[in-house]
Amino acid sequence: MFKRKEMIATVDRMEGGYAVCEKENGSMVRLPLDKLPADVRAGDILVYADGAYHIDREAAEERRKKIIALQESLWSK
Repeated sequence: MFKRKEMIATVDRMEGGYAVCEKENGSMVRLPLDKLPADVRAGDILVYADGAYHIDREAAEERRKKIIALQESLWSK
């Protein structure tokens, strides 16, 4: 999909013109909203590739499904 992935982060929340994101190593980073796709939202997975940030919709959907399955397994006990 992307030629070169440099960073992957999950958007935690929006705060004062920034997206607060968690990187793969667990560290947090603030990214300016004006550098991100206009439709970015909490829970999206961002990839920095080819000089720009992109939303990896497939990875975000897979993550959401895993979280729902985990919640359902915890609530069914």
